[in-house]
Amino acid sequence: MGSNMSNKLNNAVVAITGAGSGIGRALAIQSASLGAKLALSDISEQPLKETKALIIKENSQADVLCSVVNVANKEQIFNWAQQVKDHFGEVNVIINNAGVALAASVEATEHEDFEWLMNINFWGVVNGTKAFLPFLKQGSWGHVVNISSLFGLVSIPNQSAYNAAKFAVRGFSESLRIEMLLSNKSVQVSCVHPGGIKTNIANAGRFKNQVGTQESAEKQKKEFNDHLARTTATQAANIIIQGINKNKPRILVGTDAKLMDIIQRFIPSGYQNLVARFMP
Repeated sequence: MGSNMSNKLNNAVVAITGAGSGIGRALAIQSASLGAKLALSDISEQPLKETKALIIKENSQADVLCSVVNVANKEQIFNWAQQVKDHFGEVNVIINNAGVALAASVEATEHEDFEWLMNINFWGVVNGTKAFLPFLKQGSWGHVVNISSLFGLVSIPNQSAYNAAKFAVRGFSESLRIEMLLSNKSVQVSCVHPGGIKTNIANAGRFKNQVGTQESAEKQKKEFNDHLARTTATQAANIIIQGINKNKPRILVGTDAKLMDIIQRFIPSGYQNLVARFMP
């Protein structure tokens, strides 16, 4: 990060969901290195402890509060937000990062799978935003950072639930940003669209019957991890933090996200035929 870059995160209180792995962990480590005080949550305690240990190893003085939170549970996330406010006295940034993957055709997606994914990838973002927004507005400045996806810009087959959630996060975030421009300019809103990132999301995802693909779930996971995941979580976190510092409304992460953003702008529905033609 350039030395002339403004660093909003020094002494800021930053809350991050899904901080036990992937982009969430990388964001926690980089935020701490920039002087932020951290409130980290994850659905699993052990990965959260590992993230904290990595931060403390770099800086024994780092202020890190860890909480086990299921973002799909509204009560848990509101209690966590209050806990963070009580502990630090204020909150400046909420990064709604927790997410899961699901690959299945529309016909093969069971209702419960759809609800499972929406409860985490969409409602988790809504819950995190609504729980922290009152505290962000009370502070000297605030920033809501919602992680959508490249698949919040374009759709692909066998990702209908994931596409629906990530498009919804984008619409929700863009609407909130306009509301803040109208009513509370001290709170910024950024929507993040990462392309393929080297994290554990594919390995931990659910794979069901899919249209137009003969490959096994294991082969598809390997394909994603080997070929599509081109950006590391550390690189992604760096781009996101630069975007926060620049107050960017839309943060594109990775060449694939930038390329598909351009294609989608030029051929807003034509890209669908391209995707169908080039599907493996």
